[in-house]
Amino acid sequence: MVKTPKFRRKADDRPATAPSSQGRGKADLGRTSGAGGGDAPPDSASSGLQFSDPRLTRLRLPLRLTWLGLLSERLVRAYWPLLSLVMLALAAMMLGLHEKLPVELVWFGAVALVMAVVAAFAFGVWRFTWPRLSDALARLDATVPGHPIAALLDAQAIGSDDPASQALWQAHQQRMQACAAAAKAPKPNLSVARADPFALRYLAMLALAVAVLFGSIWRVGTLGEITPGAVAAATGPTWEGWIEPPRYTGLPVLYLNDQTETALNLPENSRLTLRFYGEVGDLTLDETISGRVGDLPSAAAAEQSFEITRDGTLSINGAGGRSWDVTLLRDQLPSVAIIGEPTLEADDTTSLAYTASDDYGVDGGQVEIALDLDALDRRHGLAALPGARDPIVLDLPLPLSGDRRAFDEQMIETFAKHPWANMPVTYRMVAQDAAGQEAKAEPLSAPLVTRRFFDPMAAAVAEQRRDLLWARANASRVAQILRTLSTYPAEVFRDHGDYLRLRTILRRLEQHSAAGTLGPNQQEDLAEALWDLAVQLEEGDVGDAMARMQRAQEQLSQAMRDGASEEEIARLMQQLRDATQDYLRQLQRQAQEQGNQGEQQGAPDENAMQLSQQDLQAMMDRIQELMEQGRMAEAEQALREFQQMMENMRVTEGQQGQDGSPGEQSMEGLADTLREQQGLSDQAFRDLQEQFNPGARRGESEGNEGRNGGLGRGQSHEGGQGNQGGQGDRPGAGTPGGERQPGQGGQGQRAPDADGGQSGGDAAQPGGRRGLGGSLADRQQALRDQLRAQRDGLPLGNGEGDQATRDALDDAGRAMDGAEEALRQGDLAEAIDRQSDAMEALREGMRALGEAMAEQQQPGQQQGQGRANTSAQGNRMDPLGRRNGEQGDGGVSDGQFSEGQAYRRAWDLLEEIRRRAGERSRSDTERSYLERLLDRF
Repeated sequence: MVKTPKFRRKADDRPATAPSSQGRGKADLGRTSGAGGGDAPPDSASSGLQFSDPRLTRLRLPLRLTWLGLLSERLVRAYWPLLSLVMLALAAMMLGLHEKLPVELVWFGAVALVMAVVAAFAFGVWRFTWPRLSDALARLDATVPGHPIAALLDAQAIGSDDPASQALWQAHQQRMQACAAAAKAPKPNLSVARADPFALRYLAMLALAVAVLFGSIWRVGTLGEITPGAVAAATGPTWEGWIEPPRYTGLPVLYLNDQTETALNLPENSRLTLRFYGEVGDLTLDETISGRVGDLPSAAAAEQSFEITRDGTLSINGAGGRSWDVTLLRDQLPSVAIIGEPTLEADDTTSLAYTASDDYGVDGGQVEIALDLDALDRRHGLAALPGARDPIVLDLPLPLSGDRRAFDEQMIETFAKHPWANMPVTYRMVAQDAAGQEAKAEPLSAPLVTRRFFDPMAAAVAEQRRDLLWARANASRVAQILRTLSTYPAEVFRDHGDYLRLRTILRRLEQHSAAGTLGPNQQEDLAEALWDLAVQLEEGDVGDAMARMQRAQEQLSQAMRDGASEEEIARLMQQLRDATQDYLRQLQRQAQEQGNQGEQQGAPDENAMQLSQQDLQAMMDRIQELMEQGRMAEAEQALREFQQMMENMRVTEGQQGQDGSPGEQSMEGLADTLREQQGLSDQAFRDLQEQFNPGARRGESEGNEGRNGGLGRGQSHEGGQGNQGGQGDRPGAGTPGGERQPGQGGQGQRAPDADGGQSGGDAAQPGGRRGLGGSLADRQQALRDQLRAQRDGLPLGNGEGDQATRDALDDAGRAMDGAEEALRQGDLAEAIDRQSDAMEALREGMRALGEAMAEQQQPGQQQGQGRANTSAQGNRMDPLGRRNGEQGDGGVSDGQFSEGQAYRRAWDLLEEIRRRAGERSRSDTERSYLERLLDRF
């Protein structure tokens, strides 16, 4: 019979025969006492069971670890409230809360803390009990199946004199010992979730962690200094004071103890803080500068703080006291004034200059533009009672950097589509300082200058749009005039599509007018359609460079006849210059294509006209000079001669062979790839801009430049006017010979959106824009495939320049792969960086290819058979007599700007960034991005 320890057996398992005293002394360990109470087992010492028991030799380490785990559990469950209180108190002192709170509140908190600590400690003493060896044995035995440790401690009750029984018992003990050797100490259970259901212990730990990160252990030592005069009690009374000017003044804090002068000049609303140390009453305050009334603090209060609102005296009476005469510096009102008249910029924006100043800096302002009905000529469509329309209110642009105490600035906005465009208005300007004071400028009565239409039909459509926006009562009158305009379409419309658009607008207007359903939304929709039609009639189909140049000449001629302002004439003159540049570049490309096709193999015509770009610039400069001098008749005559000369220009050009050498074809292909990569990079940058200004519809972001250089006000980013034919200003934009788009295989076909027919309604998504052959990522992949095909087809050898070309194109390919991956992930900033790397590698590859071609060229090799109107040299010439590759002052080659043009464009971009960053209406994210750009450049 076996005697089993009590921590394992149940009451109904007890043997009928009482165990011997020897077995009882060895095995009676008693039941374990858990947290829930129960009969206390006899002490391990009294039962004779110790850690040194030979039966537990192999279990000593896990048994001790188990006992320590039990000890930690009972300590945590008993003393967790005390630990939480200590952590909270330490965190408060490390964060310096006792320095911010009143002394009385600190003392109250200290007393409450001490009482809570005593209570928590008493709770822990009452709750805690030392774990016994039997508890550890029971915990460890539960980790092994079959409870071998309890069996190992069993004693043989009967048959101890029988050798067979003893042998069987020894075998059983050895087997149990082997099983018990696998026992491992269990992990202690330190959870106190039942006792702390609100997790207050974690709040205490979090507070201590914050104090360790952001506080200081040295602040604990300042607890004894919270009593006023505690440190200075032994040395006598002392004091200290500070004067804090308002933050907007930008002035430093004054330490009153260091002010040796008896006169103080202080800004208005400065805050004075005084602290007295020592016995209460040794130091007192006497002042007449705060203007305080009512229940005032004691003059001997240990700490006093108030604002200085008037002149007077400040005196500290007592040992070491001082006295000052205080003079208040009044915050002056800001000033603002409008400079000159509003002007029309070249991009059809209205510019209004102003000057503002304040003694501490201008903090903001607004300009209000209201219609001046008294100065308006109320005839025709304006005779009706106008609809209610609020004044235009805009925030004044402020300097992003520099001193705001005195500055001159310009407000630049677009009002081309506003119903009050070119009507007399009143400009009222208000400026504010940081103190909330306002100043108003003298009102200015002037027209709301904006874009004008010089084509008679476009001007008529724009006028009817104005009348419709003026009052919905004009709807029938506008419909009647539009029907009159469309009576003889063949005589007034250059494009049948424009006539159909006018008829569609007219039908919608008449339907709404007849049904009485012309509401504000329908009014705005019809006005937008009329605006698009007027712009189309004014600009025409500018897809062809020659047509665009002729259109610019007609507009300039019409403006001179109508007596337009100097600003408008200057803008139209610049348009003519740009259109002429586009036309000349188109001629150059056509000449190159004809030369490559072998269409002109003969000698040049010696009598053909030859002009340099400098000659053309001189002629246009002469026209502008005549206009500025007011000699309009002579200027118009010079313009007609210039137009006739451009129409009669003949271009012949030599070539180096039927189709050019393979090296030249490869160079041209790489140049096309570079231009296409530049277009993709421009598109990605515009998408990134629209992320910062999500409220702006596509193509309406102010100052946005289209891919071809055209400003984005009212235009799509692809250079078109919605679904119209408008194009950007960049050379070759939208022309049959213009830039090829990625994925077109370099065939020189017109892009789908070259005439705006497919791009107006596409939605912009980050990292991918529809149109032009798919998303940006797909177009980047197509361009990468195109570059790979060009790289494989290069006529390269094994020279140094050949290997440099391969390496550069490989670098460009890897950069394009990175750009494609970034575009698919929506990381536009990373994509732009990789595209920049690709363009740089392409330029390096083109340079290396040129050097490789020069190495392969044999001395005396013929450079071509034809000449271009001039010399007998073999170099190919463009229509202006320049050698192929040369550029004039305004030329662009392979997507790169000349040096002077690059500096001018960089300066314009920097000014535009500064203007946008100063506009308070933009989002904080966009303004932060613009400020980072300015900091970088």
